[in-house]
Amino acid sequence: MTFHHQHQYVLRETGAIQNEGLIADSLIRLIYSDAREKTPAVFKALTSTRFTRLLGFLNYDIPLDRPLGRVSKLAEQLGIDGSECVLPLYTLDTARKLFERQIRYWECRPMPADRTTVVSPADAKILCGSLQSQSQFFLKEKFFDLDELLSSDRHQWHHTFAEGDWAILRLTPEKYHYNHFPVSGQVSDLYEIHGRCHSCNPGATVAMATPYSKNKRVVTIIDTNVSRGSRVGIVAMVEVTALMIGEIVQCYSRIRYDAPRVFKIGDFVLRGQPKSLFRPGSSVVVLLFQRGRVRFADDLLRNLMRRDVRSRYSEGFGRPLVETEVDVRSKIAERSEL
Repeated sequence: MTFHHQHQYVLRETGAIQNEGLIADSLIRLIYSDAREKTPAVFKALTSTRFTRLLGFLNYDIPLDRPLGRVSKLAEQLGIDGSECVLPLYTLDTARKLFERQIRYWECRPMPADRTTVVSPADAKILCGSLQSQSQFFLKEKFFDLDELLSSDRHQWHHTFAEGDWAILRLTPEKYHYNHFPVSGQVSDLYEIHGRCHSCNPGATVAMATPYSKNKRVVTIIDTNVSRGSRVGIVAMVEVTALMIGEIVQCYSRIRYDAPRVFKIGDFVLRGQPKSLFRPGSSVVVLLFQRGRVRFADDLLRNLMRRDVRSRYSEGFGRPLVETEVDVRSKIAERSEL
């Protein structure tokens, strides 16, 4: 399948159409073309954890010459707002430090007060959908296979989210790379699934069958039906690694970035607080909700169906499928009364 070079999404605040400059797009299109079937050994090597770590080192860990000038220029090129950062730009002397920056989210990423509101776990571009075959937002086994995504060892969760709803949030390399909890509740399960490191480029995603079920990922199950919880049922948060991201660091903080720790099953976690850190590159977060428990924000659903936006997802799936750019901790869904 041949795609246009262009990929567009919608800016949430204005509804304007934005062109996305996909990093290393030509190389990724080559890797995920028919060549992957002709040279499967090479394709397997390029999507391995070892190769992705090497790419990450070469791209992010080599010190920048004259750090202040280089970092400031790189930040400007990528549209990174240095005024949001906790630390001044001159202290960020490698690309990795810039991409793993902390921001004053408590000031620059406001969150709705209503605890039943589901908030975005990341600065990302979002798609929403349903696993209900009768829904107009149904996409059967396109981005992921539910059973495979959650692992064959966790049959109880397959039943929990069958016929439910989902949101896919795609982080591009320049984005703030901390993930935040989308809901408040008690952690019911936490586990890692080994896999590869396929690219999350839209063209590569369409070219692969259920790619997010094949990558290395961390699954966190949150029960929000508890005291002080968000009351939106059971929620799964699946953090998916990708090219140049071979690691997800769990570093939950209840207050700002203070005292980060690895949370455990049984812990109560707070909506909007930092959960984890993606190593730099592009990556994805998948959220799963039980059937009928949430209603996605109207603007996200309207944008999803727009026909005036040139999206590679729309081309690949033969129907309008358009991303909206959202801020971490902004509203993406609300509780749906049963």
